[in-house]
Amino acid sequence: MEEVSPSPPTPSPHLRDPRTVAVGAAAAVFVAFLASGLLVQTLNVAFGIWFTQIFVFLGLGWYVLRATGREPVRYTRLAFPGLAPVVFGFVLGVVNFFAIVAPVQYVAQSLLPPAWREIYDVADMFRGQSSLEMAFIVVSVTVVAPLCEEFFFRGVFFQGLRAPGGPAMRAVLLSAVVFSMFHLDPVGFFARVELGVLFGWLLVRTGSLWPAILAHTANNLVSMVLFFSARHLEMPEQPGSQEQAKGMLMLVLIGGAVLWALLAATRRFPSLLGPPRSREELEAPEAPILLMPAPRLLQLAVPWMLAAVLALGTYKAVDPLGIQLSRIDRDFPLQSVPEGAPDALHAERKALYELRVQARRGEIPLGEYAQERARQSKQKKTDVR
Repeated sequence: MEEVSPSPPTPSPHLRDPRTVAVGAAAAVFVAFLASGLLVQTLNVAFGIWFTQIFVFLGLGWYVLRATGREPVRYTRLAFPGLAPVVFGFVLGVVNFFAIVAPVQYVAQSLLPPAWREIYDVADMFRGQSSLEMAFIVVSVTVVAPLCEEFFFRGVFFQGLRAPGGPAMRAVLLSAVVFSMFHLDPVGFFARVELGVLFGWLLVRTGSLWPAILAHTANNLVSMVLFFSARHLEMPEQPGSQEQAKGMLMLVLIGGAVLWALLAATRRFPSLLGPPRSREELEAPEAPILLMPAPRLLQLAVPWMLAAVLALGTYKAVDPLGIQLSRIDRDFPLQSVPEGAPDALHAERKALYELRVQARRGEIPLGEYAQERARQSKQKKTDVR
């Protein structure tokens, strides 16, 4: 009698529903994102950013897809579309930054209360960091974050929200809003929503995640270059001067014209967006949901859990000094020093960060830095305003 092999397990109906998977994945990633910020990024900013991107956005997103019977690479559209769409995505990301992102951010910073800008100050992650840590942060922001965040927000979350046979732009907008909310930045909220729409549009039009990843990389790279240039030239960070307004208007006009030219070029040269695709292909999911036998959940989770524990253990073993410095920073939080504060307060804060770098190098005792940090931490809020 011929032996009948057991049929592969069939996912339950709610696991077949991509919207349920998308919402469940977003909830799980958000909880893990907050936990990572509280438990890992407090150890070290540079290490924490890498850890969060790889194990939360990429790892957890990958796990959810595999656990629900989906093949991650095909489901998230990670197939390479060719050189032209990838280069076009990068160029579009650069131009979009000047034409839309920078003006929207400028208006937000001008209109919102100054206290809101202090909620999420990008410069904080660079202050007092060693050269190696700075390099790790730059690489994570310009390379690791675009890949991992696009994998989750456009590859996992957006793909799950797309209504079979319906228009994709509602899913593009909703995924863009959620993408921006995850950054917990009220000032940059609308700029990131626009970015999310751009990345989603690129995925829909090209059928591949790579143009969106490269556009994300370009945006972060330009932002990082301008940030370091402003620091080097000691340019004011606060918006509002007439010269800045005129410069921003000129940027909008020139950037908008170039952006329009780029989008118009896609009509004349369709290959910029990859092979020709029908309207049905542009508005509907590229292929039916690819279900595969779901292995045991624990078996799927073990490799990621072991890698995360190994990463944490390795970091704690090789950088105890960095952990001690982070603990000092956590125990003695600082009030931000606004632009209009007296020069003496700015000089005092700058000296503190230089002291941290010296402690990081082992040139001075940790106690010396901790003592000065504690002193500045006790300054009343009115003193720095």
